[in-house]
Amino acid sequence: MAMRLSPQLTVTKGAFYALILVMGVALASCQNMSVRSSAAGTKPTSTAEVPAPLPPGYQDWLAQLRIDAHARGISQATIRTALDDVAPIPRILELDRRQPEFSQTFWRYFDGALTAKRIADGQALLAQHAALLKRIEGQYGVQPRFLVAFWGMESGYGHDTGGYPVVAALVTLAFDGRRADFFRAELFNALTIIDQGHIAPSRMIGSWAGAMGQTQFMPSTFLKYAVDEDGDGRMDIWADVPDALASAARYLKTLGWDGTKGWGREVKLPANFDVGLASIDPSASEIVKPLTEWSALGVRQADGHALPQQNLMAALVLPAGGEGPAFLVYDNYRAILKWNRSAFYAIAVGHLADRLIDTPPLQATHRIEEPLRREDIMAFQDGLQRLGYLKDAPDGVVGGSTRQAIRAFQRAHGLAPDGYANRAVATAILAQAGAAPRT
Repeated sequence: MAMRLSPQLTVTKGAFYALILVMGVALASCQNMSVRSSAAGTKPTSTAEVPAPLPPGYQDWLAQLRIDAHARGISQATIRTALDDVAPIPRILELDRRQPEFSQTFWRYFDGALTAKRIADGQALLAQHAALLKRIEGQYGVQPRFLVAFWGMESGYGHDTGGYPVVAALVTLAFDGRRADFFRAELFNALTIIDQGHIAPSRMIGSWAGAMGQTQFMPSTFLKYAVDEDGDGRMDIWADVPDALASAARYLKTLGWDGTKGWGREVKLPANFDVGLASIDPSASEIVKPLTEWSALGVRQADGHALPQQNLMAALVLPAGGEGPAFLVYDNYRAILKWNRSAFYAIAVGHLADRLIDTPPLQATHRIEEPLRREDIMAFQDGLQRLGYLKDAPDGVVGGSTRQAIRAFQRAHGLAPDGYANRAVATAILAQAGAAPRT
């Protein structure tokens, strides 16, 4: 059983972390957060190379962890190899607690994700691994271009798999206590992967949160879906391209991927279109219509041609509001959302897959938009709450409930109900809220 720390010790631990975060500046400077869709940064120095005082209670906690790991069937040899000399990494706690100062905008994200180099490299790899990709498609029903697109988005085709030792990262987050149960379970999963002989602890490198390899799988996802595609007896998503791609395909199949369909398409909306028909819920399932109905409403392909006459159900997504690009998305888009619950990510994966087979770039006008600060978002969320549109406490994040509240506000005040948070809608909400009492 995991040892529970007393409240007094928890406070002491928090204060201690504040101290070692300052002491760990030298370590932090050589560590880099693994960010998807970016070039790999300098890898962090091993914790064994930069000694730091151990936090109170850590050695007792680690001793109990060893006992619990062995009780789960993990060998003593693996426990010694993986956990000897492992200590919490202060930089990881800093990254876990860091809140973004600005909101992300669609075009900023999209431009960073779909660079000319990423597209060109993906096209080259699509050709290089054509036989492998065709074989995997036959096994799991995932089209090659989509597998390569996921590969590119997750790790830059294997060039950015992260810079942190996964076991140490998970030890840090499991001991910290904020999400201890989740990361403790993932730590045991990581030890199981090592114990099964798939990877040595020194090669188990990933993001600061424990996502691993060319597919950025968490250890639990690895144990459920990883594949030994080349038959060498190990499932290696770090250095083995066949294993990584087949594992991604197997995972996508379980998420409901339909290999006979695409993900969606960019479309053009007619003048005075009711943007209230766009889905703003996280799963893009709020309003779903067959393509024939969208066509009857005047929706066209991005080049102006009529929508295809296919029996497809689609939802309309406006990731940058009514003045930005518009997309009709299908069930495979929702499968992408199950992999990563971000509309920006899902659109980027889908469009990258299209660009790999020479589909034209987005036709919508590229707009540079000023991102909202976190404090700006909290301010208009407070205004929405005072006006009675939002029940949740302000948190500085524009999630589904905030977008629904914005849409309700827009409808009540004669504005286009796209549910999109930008500077103009924030200003309108604050103007209406004024000194209105909180409901």
